[in-house]
Amino acid sequence: MPDRSFLDWPFFEPRHRELAEALDAWCAANLAAIDHADTDAACVALVRMLGEGGWLRHSAVDPDAPGALDVRSLCLIRETLARHDGLADFAFAMQGLGTGALSLFGSPEQRGWLRKTRAGAALSAFALSEPRSGSDVANMETVAYYDSGEYRIDGEKTWISNGGIADVYCLFARTGGPGAKGISAFIVPADSPGLTVAERLETVAPHPLARLKFEGVRVPEAARIGEEGAGFRIAMSVLDVFRSTVAAAALGFARRALDETLARVRSRQLFGAPLFDLQMVQGHIAEMALDVDAAALLVYRAAWTKDMGAPRVTREAAMAKLYATDRAQVVIDKAVQIHGGDGVRKGGIVESLYREIRALRIYEGASDVQKVVIARQTIGG
Repeated sequence: MPDRSFLDWPFFEPRHRELAEALDAWCAANLAAIDHADTDAACVALVRMLGEGGWLRHSAVDPDAPGALDVRSLCLIRETLARHDGLADFAFAMQGLGTGALSLFGSPEQRGWLRKTRAGAALSAFALSEPRSGSDVANMETVAYYDSGEYRIDGEKTWISNGGIADVYCLFARTGGPGAKGISAFIVPADSPGLTVAERLETVAPHPLARLKFEGVRVPEAARIGEEGAGFRIAMSVLDVFRSTVAAAALGFARRALDETLARVRSRQLFGAPLFDLQMVQGHIAEMALDVDAAALLVYRAAWTKDMGAPRVTREAAMAKLYATDRAQVVIDKAVQIHGGDGVRKGGIVESLYREIRALRIYEGASDVQKVVIARQTIGG
């Protein structure tokens, strides 16, 4: 039985505990039936199921009564989904990240997309990274030229999650001079003429990823999110919210690794006794449990701080993402080691966790970048 004691921490309200328990039961009843052989089809099916189950209502604001996103709920959902199924977590996360700019800055008309994404009827994507502009967002080269009430977009985006299967992209492009102040944000439907999938990208943990080309893509002025030149601020604000949820997903992976390891050391016999009787194994279990709880404290501190009205949680979110993703890698590695040969058998749970966790230390701000962010926030404070 997975540990539930953290739900009694003062970060949470009764509704959060009810949400976590209900989602856990839903996952146990529904996710095992999803066939992962076709990653694209599985993601589409998962988004539909999450929408029908009502879980995607938490991924974005209600367009008819917009309020603040509940980051604690987002984190609890991602942790729970990740513990059950990494692709289900991915499917939920992209619905939130892809529409984050609309939740935080969209006009009433633009938020019409949220009715579809929150119902699971449309998939969204966040198109920020470029071949020569990953961590250095302000160096992006995709441009959007204004001409007679329209913008013409030319450029390339890469490592775009849901690329090739999304129905709508939140795209960032340069509308002004160099640097952060020259970037704007746009809504770009996937069927826009001139938008093509240049390449599908394969990774160690199968997810829908693509490199996209924009050649003369035209969108109306009404497709711009916020003011011209506000794109960098919008992107950073979205990441400020959703970076904590990446940490929560890593926490979910780590919890599953710990659960699998506890089951292993109780049932596996070595030298005539349970594997758990070895003091070396007990030491590994203690370190794993410590890393899980420490990560959880950082994750839910960041989420609680944001929910309590903090305008930015840059430092808290960076600390949560750095620690939770890096230590989850260590926890999962210990799980693989304790499982022995079974730990590296393809298709096994801890083997899949080993592949799933690695990307989380890179996307939405690589670990080394988070260290820079934390240092700057610390010295600035």
